Amino acid sequence: MNIRQINSTVYAAPQIVPEDVAEAKAMGVKLIINNRPEGEEIGQPDGAEIEAAAEAAGLHYIAIPVTHAGFSTPQVDAMRAALDENEGGKTLAFCRSGTRSTLLWALAEAKDGKDPDDIAEAAAAAGYDVAPVRMLLDAFAKAN
Repeated sequence: MNIRQINSTVYAAPQIVPEDVAEAKAMGVKLIINNRPEGEEIGQPDGAEIEAAAEAAGLHYIAIPVTHAGFSTPQVDAMRAALDENEGGKTLAFCRSGTRSTLLWALAEAKDGKDPDDIAEAAAAAGYDVAPVRMLLDAFAKAN
């Protein structure tokens, strides 16, 4: 599994499979967030199977699918709520490549009032570029 650490509690990864849940748990992950729509690609693991593996391992699981059409306020709010409900516990978010998960995390952080430059720096250190949503990050940060 190609997990990248974004900050002390959030990790992003490309598509995971049920067998990866054990590794996530060993890393201290308490919540798995699936940002990939079902059936996006032929052969993609079924979200329900990953959810079942997470639940069997004692982990929380939530699906907040993001299509290539972009991000919506309800998705950003759902991501923020999921992170808040995990109360600082480790979270693993995944999608096809990890990019959408990272961008959604970035938007949720900005909406929560975090500095867009700090968000961009954390994402870059993990190998992700927030440029596609930078204007939204700035807008969310200014709204706080």
